[in-house]
Amino acid sequence: MTRLLLYVCCAPDATVAIERLRPDFDITMFFYNPNVHPREEYDRRLDAARQLGEILQVKVLEGAYDASAWFDAVKGLEQAPERGRRCEICLRERLEATARVAAAQGYGAFAAVLTVSPHKDAAMINRMGALAGEQYGVAYIPTDLKKKDGFKRSVALSREYGLYRQDYCGCEFSRKKPEQRRGKKE
Repeated sequence: MTRLLLYVCCAPDATVAIERLRPDFDITMFFYNPNVHPREEYDRRLDAARQLGEILQVKVLEGAYDASAWFDAVKGLEQAPERGRRCEICLRERLEATARVAAAQGYGAFAAVLTVSPHKDAAMINRMGALAGEQYGVAYIPTDLKKKDGFKRSVALSREYGLYRQDYCGCEFSRKKPEQRRGKKE
């Protein structure tokens, strides 16, 4: 069975990815999210990924958390819209890091949980993943995990497993939207 390094941004998205990929792959989760801010949020998501790893008996690797490097990478794009240039840079960096680790540690392939979100462009993610795979010499497994009610399934599995479920993508700039929505309700 091929060893697969699965990029994980959060445990809820990983639930359905693992469910769908596990029959064909020996999965290790790779939690690498220097974009997640503040640090307390990062820690909550990492704890949830570890919790999911324990429940499903899947190993979790943690990449370095270097928020300052991430802020430098997206400097000047603070006002860019969701799914815009800032997000492209962020997604590419995380996919390249996953491909780099997969190649260095002898994984036969890598994939990403990012395509479960209805807010993410699966075609763009899969293009970036394929390019990162070519760059590092490791196969990228394309997915569109939102299909066949993947997002709905991830919500149900998260509830079943008692996982923390965040209300924003992770970066400082996407965090403002839920805070603004909550402010309007009060």
